[in-house]
Amino acid sequence: MPQLFDDADVIHTYSRAQALADGVLVDVTEWASTREMMGGFVIPVAVTAGVWALLEPPEGSCESIRGRAHDVLWMASLACRAERPEFRVIIGGEEIPMWIHIGPGDDHHLVATIMLEGED
Repeated sequence: MPQLFDDADVIHTYSRAQALADGVLVDVTEWASTREMMGGFVIPVAVTAGVWALLEPPEGSCESIRGRAHDVLWMASLACRAERPEFRVIIGGEEIPMWIHIGPGDDHHLVATIMLEGED
């Protein structure tokens, strides 16, 4: 079977490391780890900038970014156990649809990325 793109030049690549450096992704691996939460992740975890923006509590709120992140990470971990990438989280009284993708990172080891519905 012939390859689809024989000897084609790559026009552009954008690595996970670049996305993290640019702020397109935010690394939450430590917060998501089994050291920090029961049932946590054993692979690197990042959230999109869109998810990160929702984690910032409004001024004067008694909520914390860490607490909101925990809710998202916990629901993502439950979604993984159920083998369903989609899940919903209540943030600031609003139900937010999200999804988690687990796949190879820059070094081909598994990584997880949590995104808002419609992000890829």
